Amino acid sequence: MEATYYIGLMSGTSLDGVDVVLVDLRTTPPLLLGTHFCPYNNDLREALLSLHQSDYDELHRAAMLSNQLSYLFAEATTGLLESAGVFPEQIIAIGCHGQTIRHCPEPDKGYTIQLVNAALLAELTRITVVTDLRSRDIAAGGQGAPLVPAFHEAVFKKSDCHRVIVNIGGIANITNLDPHHFVTGFDCGPGNVLMDAWCLQHIGKIYDKNGLWAATGQVVPALLDALLADPFFAHKPPKSTGRDLFNLHWLEQKMRGSESPENVQATLLQVTVMSISRSIHTYCLGAEEIYICGGGGHNSFLMSQLTEVMQGKKVALTDRLGITIDWVEAFAFAWLAQQAILRKAGNLTGVTGAKGGRILGAIYPA
Repeated sequence: MEATYYIGLMSGTSLDGVDVVLVDLRTTPPLLLGTHFCPYNNDLREALLSLHQSDYDELHRAAMLSNQLSYLFAEATTGLLESAGVFPEQIIAIGCHGQTIRHCPEPDKGYTIQLVNAALLAELTRITVVTDLRSRDIAAGGQGAPLVPAFHEAVFKKSDCHRVIVNIGGIANITNLDPHHFVTGFDCGPGNVLMDAWCLQHIGKIYDKNGLWAATGQVVPALLDALLADPFFAHKPPKSTGRDLFNLHWLEQKMRGSESPENVQATLLQVTVMSISRSIHTYCLGAEEIYICGGGGHNSFLMSQLTEVMQGKKVALTDRLGITIDWVEAFAFAWLAQQAILRKAGNLTGVTGAKGGRILGAIYPA
């Protein structure tokens, strides 16, 4: 059979599971042909979280988790192919982001780690795998993230409208699609990562559905100011971040200790809202339309608060643009796999700050 399709695999900072999509990239716009989701169980989630800090035997644990994740990625791929009625021979490549456990692009460190055993994944699926998509950009002096703006440009940019795409995953990032300028983008701060962690710690749920718990609280002004005073928010792009910065330890250092849990949750939601809105007002002047993707788009309270502070600008979900919010990132990594296979640059210097366009990813043939 002639290979025509790509698969995108995305497992993000939220640690909820793996999103996988089947796409046809021959058309304009590209077509989303199928989707599948495999959740992480609690043991896997906790094991991954434990690797964000140095501890005993972490090299062995990381290697074993890479194998475990690769089996799960293969299971997700098989489930997708079966539901779509497509054979492995019809897939050109899988673009696999892997599971980030460290992201340290600073010049004195210059590395990023996403767990996946790509050789094992290629062996299990009998499909070529493209992975390690961030390292080359970092080697070229870039942040290695966010990588989705290049895809946003390819599928969402219009010549007659200034759009902004906001991905609210564990971390929130912005793509500025100004028709009169080069595309820019950056991580603007925490998306769901702090809200999810606080929610799990205090009410035993992995996320705050629709923001209902946050809506019962009141924003604590002193805590909000302390959180937004972190130097990351004032730092000019290009910039990227992750759990290395935004975690419960970071939060607890800035608390007085007397705040009620629901008020902290309300404040964390406001941090996400304010960091997004301030970034758009500062770096996306003249934006007319704002489109949200990622899990944060399901948080109706977050969406209402963001719409309110955006002062009458059109705020909608990327569903309006043809790709539902849950699948945009996985779609982007299928597209990045194609860029690698075609030997085309996958990064944008105006986003990551790299010295130039680079072909991203390591290729593991089927």
